[in-house]
Amino acid sequence: MEDKYLTSGRFAKMAKVSVRTVRFYDKQNILKPSYVNEMTGTRYYTAEDLVKLQQILLYKYLGFSLDEIKELMVKAEDQNYMVDSMKLQQTLIRDKIDQMRLVQKAVDDTLALYEEGSEMNWDNMLRIIELTSMENSLNRQYQNASNVSARIRLHHLYSVNTEGWFPWLFRQMQLKSGMKILELGCGNGALWVENAEKIPHGKGTKIVLSDISAGMLQDASRAIFAEKNKTDALKKVISFHEFDCNEIPYPEDSFDVVIANHMLFYCEDPEKVAKEIRRVLKDGGCLYASTYGSRHMKEITELVREFDDRIELAATELYRIFGLDNGAGILGEHFETVEKYTYEDALVVDKAEPLLEYIMSCHGNQNQYIIDRYKEFKAFVEKKTGRKKGFMITKEAGFFKAE
Repeated sequence: MEDKYLTSGRFAKMAKVSVRTVRFYDKQNILKPSYVNEMTGTRYYTAEDLVKLQQILLYKYLGFSLDEIKELMVKAEDQNYMVDSMKLQQTLIRDKIDQMRLVQKAVDDTLALYEEGSEMNWDNMLRIIELTSMENSLNRQYQNASNVSARIRLHHLYSVNTEGWFPWLFRQMQLKSGMKILELGCGNGALWVENAEKIPHGKGTKIVLSDISAGMLQDASRAIFAEKNKTDALKKVISFHEFDCNEIPYPEDSFDVVIANHMLFYCEDPEKVAKEIRRVLKDGGCLYASTYGSRHMKEITELVREFDDRIELAATELYRIFGLDNGAGILGEHFETVEKYTYEDALVVDKAEPLLEYIMSCHGNQNQYIIDRYKEFKAFVEKKTGRKKGFMITKEAGFFKAE
């Protein structure tokens, strides 16, 4: 037993932390001991627990809250979550380094001017404050990016339609060289990453990818300009712009195509955004706005409510804001013609982990009721996906082409 287990004291010493720190994470239900001697109350840890503690300490260093760390550590029990967790850490560390370089330059410039006898440059000082405060929002931005990836992965792994959503949508739009194209809410850039070889990059082509999140845009840029893609050619035509789509910072008649892929239902006033899109589109230009219907992924909602009827996977039913049933009416106020195209597909899931990952990535209250019962919930989902025919999930998605 001594070969396998470590007492709290030895465990803390190996991790180079205090025993008090180990006890704290135990009380917070973030890192429980692997074994407790019922006779003596002695708590024992393993080498695997040491790896988990290192993860916790790194998350703490990167600015995650205790609740966020707890959620990440529960997820880390599954391989997919662990891989995503490591990628998240990698991205955060890289961006932290980039930020600190900017902070260093701002401090150096300010000191240099001051030592030369110039007055203190308050603009530079404000820039330093701005750069350091940016760090507080990075972890949330990248958790969002990780959540988007989790939802995309489920569709990749288990979709019946082998073409895939992003290739299908890209094919429908028939983008050509010379076009001026704007995507609103590009997220992690998956539409362009999956169609890298088909992106037009001839003379006159201009593609602007926008998002309200700087973190998302960084993710998109890294993925699209990866070495395997035609990086030089793509860099000439693709640019990134951070802004809120309620006020698109371009003049009238700027674009031939605007793409809003599963994003209009996140807007407080989709009709206002549609009006802005119409303003920046040239006459004869097209909007491609994708969304989903009321039956989309309904089996997942039924699944979690069977486990605990208090769970809501989304704060709002987004299809009610802008969906396949009401989208044509919203767009019809500002466009001459609106046509609906549907994507025929379904999911057949035969493994629990990707489905668990999807559920935990949703924007609802599921973590409140699942985190402390995660092992029980995992067993529940494993039973559902372990059926001979797998776990069937309805998909009801498509897009509107508005001219």
